[in-house]
Amino acid sequence: MKVLNLRCGNGHGFEGWFGSDDEFLEQNGRGAIECPLCADRVIARMPSAPRLNLSGAREQPPPSAAPQAADMQAAWLAAARQLIAQTEDVGERFPDEARRIHYGEVPHRGIRGQATPEQREELRDEGIEVMSVALPDVLKEPLQ
Repeated sequence: MKVLNLRCGNGHGFEGWFGSDDEFLEQNGRGAIECPLCADRVIARMPSAPRLNLSGAREQPPPSAAPQAADMQAAWLAAARQLIAQTEDVGERFPDEARRIHYGEVPHRGIRGQATPEQREELRDEGIEVMSVALPDVLKEPLQ
């Protein structure tokens, strides 16, 4: 099993596990790998060094920016997972369902779905608060 350091076109770093270099190249070539943060499918392999455990050698702490970026990515993923777990995906029915909730036609509940910029503006004009959040498709599916 090979663990590769990967980066998407938007600069998000993540790990990928593959049976071989050829498996990575094949999956990447057909667009089967996507960033867990933004779902970008433009993926590059980053250089990585093997971990050597030399006697008496002490591991140097990573640069201060690296843990902060990783912590921010982990926090964003946790928040996105919580949003998915606590809301119902109503898909393209989002504007209609938001109105039904707002006007008391159905019980209040958390929903998410798709709306065009025009539909979001119409909802705001009616006093219905909406927020756009990009959720990668990979979070909406069960883990493999």
